[in-house]
Amino acid sequence: MQNFQGVGVSPGRITGSVRQMPKPVSEPPSGERLAADVAPEDAVARLKAAAQAVHDELKARADTASGDGKAVLEATALMAKDTMLLKSAGKLVNAGTSAERAIWEAGASVSEMLHNLGGYMAERATDVLDVRARIVAELRGVPAPGIPSSETPFILVAEDLAPADTATLNPAVVLALVTSGGGPQSHTAIIARSLGLPAVVAAHGVDGIADGSEVYVDGAAGFVAVEPTEEQRALATAWAETSATLAAFDGNGTTADGHLVPLLANVGGAKDAVAAAKLGAQGVGLFRTEFCFLERDTEPSVDEQAAAYKAVFDAFPGKKVALRTLDAGADKPLPFLTDATEPNPALGVRGYRTDFTTPGVLERQLEAIARAASESEADVWVMAPMISTAAEAGRFASLCAAAGIRTPGVMVEVPSAALTAATVLREVGFASLGTNDLTQYAMAADRQLGPLADLNTPWQPAVLRLVQLTVEGSAQEGNNKPVGVCGEAAADPALAVVLTGLGVTTLSMTARSLAAVGTVLKTVTLEQAQELARLALSAPSATEARDWVRAKLPVLEELGL
Repeated sequence: MQNFQGVGVSPGRITGSVRQMPKPVSEPPSGERLAADVAPEDAVARLKAAAQAVHDELKARADTASGDGKAVLEATALMAKDTMLLKSAGKLVNAGTSAERAIWEAGASVSEMLHNLGGYMAERATDVLDVRARIVAELRGVPAPGIPSSETPFILVAEDLAPADTATLNPAVVLALVTSGGGPQSHTAIIARSLGLPAVVAAHGVDGIADGSEVYVDGAAGFVAVEPTEEQRALATAWAETSATLAAFDGNGTTADGHLVPLLANVGGAKDAVAAAKLGAQGVGLFRTEFCFLERDTEPSVDEQAAAYKAVFDAFPGKKVALRTLDAGADKPLPFLTDATEPNPALGVRGYRTDFTTPGVLERQLEAIARAASESEADVWVMAPMISTAAEAGRFASLCAAAGIRTPGVMVEVPSAALTAATVLREVGFASLGTNDLTQYAMAADRQLGPLADLNTPWQPAVLRLVQLTVEGSAQEGNNKPVGVCGEAAADPALAVVLTGLGVTTLSMTARSLAAVGTVLKTVTLEQAQELARLALSAPSATEARDWVRAKLPVLEELGL
């Protein structure tokens, strides 16, 4: 019997048969040359056609996806048309290299460059390698790499998954997801949570499990066992029964003693918003507006944006919808807005900062938001990403006021915003903590890297302290501004209790997590949540913070969370 320990990123206990992710496309031989009877210009044309075919296939998949999956697929499709990648490959072909070898070498160079930049651009490095493999497969006339097809459900095991694959996981076929690489905030982890799939990442050695082996996966504990015991089978059966009790949320986020903690949803478009409303979300805590801008060479018009925003607002009449203005840059480059040559885009012109270099785009977006809000019954709040100073917050509030937006706010993702929350929040109406980026920047740990998974968790006491400082800042000098959390931390039921104890006023998450978080919150009083928050803050490490809190919440073990 083999056991593997990784990082649990999406709860659930399940047994099933393993299917390993197919091995990647083989590398074209080094030094492979164009055939004597093939003209370089014909080979370049064939290469561009293959890249276009890959782009079109990924875009078609994006058109049928939604939310996180849609955004990932659209970003990966863009990479298939990346001019740097194709120009580099074209030069090699013109020098006599075969098309397959040229795109392979060009992809390696571009990927290495992005990886060295770190942060979000390192995440794009994975996209480049995925795209080059797909282009080589297209050139060879063989199936593109991807999730194995099967008529029976299975547990998918891999070294890691490309964003385009995680974006199209079918939970009716894939029972659980286990990878030997990746981190708790990787694409794999985020998509697994949004689909409600039990998932474990950074479990070294699992890619050696034989196809067809039966395994037990505990997505909360991060544990994988080959040849499950009877006890583990019983736990999986109990989880299946428990899942039914967690299938519904009554639309009332509250602690046991009646302290209200509205539970909101993170959405990426109208389809997500409608689904979240059906699952009982009390509003939207994070509306990602990037879907309007991705896969475009030009800025969408005010009319186009207004129509798209109104479709989301209309799903929540009379309820709060917190919209994040365009978070372009880093892993979401846009031809008309961002500079792909930045040496370190994760720390560069990103989010609100794009208004420094390309003024006008933000103001037109605010105009579209205001128009959509005026035609809807939703209570629309608007927040800017990557705010670092009180001056930036004040300027954003002025832009909102000029557009007719009543409730401006800021995303707290940069540690400086948390450390100076009192002055930042003096300028705006609310704050929302983006714990994914806040953790990455506070710990100086790329969220995609498996070896840094222990650092890149919001259970880090330093990150919890930044949350506490933000809440304390909101109460200084009579501010008393609402402070929510819209990062992945809110979807962890145990951490949701701690965040409530720290004074966070709302929690926003993938809609599938609402029921679990709502169920656990109802088992503690506000005073107990505050005690657990103090306990977590006193821990010397993230592991101990998590373990100490979970030990005080037996309901988590009972529910398999």
